[in-house]
Amino acid sequence: MRAGTVLLAATLVMAPSISRAQSAGRARVLIVSGVAGEPQYADEYLKQATTMIDALKTRFGVPDSDIVYLAENPARDGARIKAASTKENIVRELTALGAKSKTGDALFVMLIGHGSGDGTTSKFAIPGPDITANDFARVLDGIAGPTIAFVNTSSASGGFIAALSGPHRVIATATKSDMERNETRFATYFVQAYATDVADADKDGRVSVLEAFDYARREVARAYESENHLLTEHAQLDDNGDKKGTAAPDAKSEDGSLARRVFLGGRAGSVTAAVHAASNDPRVAALEREKDSIETKLDSLRRRKASMDSTAYEKALEGLLVQLAEKNKAIRDATGGRP
Repeated sequence: MRAGTVLLAATLVMAPSISRAQSAGRARVLIVSGVAGEPQYADEYLKQATTMIDALKTRFGVPDSDIVYLAENPARDGARIKAASTKENIVRELTALGAKSKTGDALFVMLIGHGSGDGTTSKFAIPGPDITANDFARVLDGIAGPTIAFVNTSSASGGFIAALSGPHRVIATATKSDMERNETRFATYFVQAYATDVADADKDGRVSVLEAFDYARREVARAYESENHLLTEHAQLDDNGDKKGTAAPDAKSEDGSLARRVFLGGRAGSVTAAVHAASNDPRVAALEREKDSIETKLDSLRRRKASMDSTAYEKALEGLLVQLAEKNKAIRDATGGRP
């Protein structure tokens, strides 16, 4: 591989990578906190949900109109909570957000509370009849266009992956199965990933769903270890539609490629804001789609590295890196020098 080409291409690949699907659109958010059971959990769920909402609004520019919060007791925070988190309200609000979302948007759903399951049916505890993973699947199957990120932070949430997995979906759960039924800590750290700078690994002013997931997973394990407790929750992520979660998504795994490119807004003046403005130009939007396709091919190639001849792999990698470098240059030229 030519040294000059490698240096140029690698520099551009390591720069903040903007996917058309998430940078050109907007994030629409549904946060649901369920039945607490005890006052301490009610306080904790409210804190987690409102901290997440405030972070999305103040740090990442998601407007109030694109955030819906449903909770067990709306009177706890009338300014933020739209309605009770009943099955009827959840279905109605999720359907409405989906109807407003288009190709290029990200539809984000976060569940905070208690879960249950028997290996066949996975549920999330809410006022009135519990809502099942299959209930959510029926709603999501009727939504076309946006990339969907569904994060269930409850106990016994692992069964939601098989039920909700599909194309253009990132499904994350706090546990690996319905059998992990202890109260989870995943939500605390997942929210922390958005509320502070701790999870922004590439320092681009944004937090991808993968960055938030990885941070939460690591911090949960660290917390249990520091207390000398056995780890009773094993978070999973699926984003390739195979209905199987991965505990630690990376370049070698089958999962993580899509989650790495899903963002819930960006800081004012950040790369996201610049590309969002430029994406109104059809030429730039087309270039971003082409860039996204190249990045997807790169992810696929890296996962196949172990099974490929080293010479063939290096040749294919060089070709894709050069294409990506050329596409980045074309985008910069078309946007007047913006990344």
